[in-house]
Amino acid sequence: MSRLNWPNRITIARIVLVVPFVICLLNLNADGALWRYVSLVLFVTMSLSDALDGFLARRFRESTALGRFLDPVGDKLLVTSAMILLSVDATAVHGFRLPSWVPVIAISKDVLTVIGFLLVYAVTGRFFIRPRVLGKVCTLVQLVMVGLMLSAPDWAGLAAKIVPVFWWLTSGLAIAALADYLRIGSRFAAENAGEA
Repeated sequence: MSRLNWPNRITIARIVLVVPFVICLLNLNADGALWRYVSLVLFVTMSLSDALDGFLARRFRESTALGRFLDPVGDKLLVTSAMILLSVDATAVHGFRLPSWVPVIAISKDVLTVIGFLLVYAVTGRFFIRPRVLGKVCTLVQLVMVGLMLSAPDWAGLAAKIVPVFWWLTSGLAIAALADYLRIGSRFAAENAGEA
């Protein structure tokens, strides 16, 4: 087996960092703002590493099947864990608890997308997993929203106006991304249905 390249190492490191990030979120309201700041630093580090591993994979032509699988897994672990914990009273940022419908829509989009991929495979006998612009934009806006929420108490007045806009924006993008995946997956399945 060949050695892991740097983009894959960075992606794996990001996945591993989800554990201390979740621990920080579980302690978010203990010891003043310390845990919130640590979770924010970890979150920003992981978000930047997501951009870095993609840049390195493209720049040095080191894109691999493993990387294409692990990268979205890392994104989903990070965003989903953050959204769930930020929507629970005990672990929410004071004054900025994420409404429960936001993670429900985001998680539903991911679950339905995976089910769609499996149905396409069942119909065609081929995996059809293609990153889409709307999906990437949705993930980016979700990341920005989580970062804004973790930093919101430091700019509370403005945050009270901006953060709720991102709740609606991320949810709308999740619905639009799901519709886009369903459209492109249905088309692929219709064109390749006889191959299964």
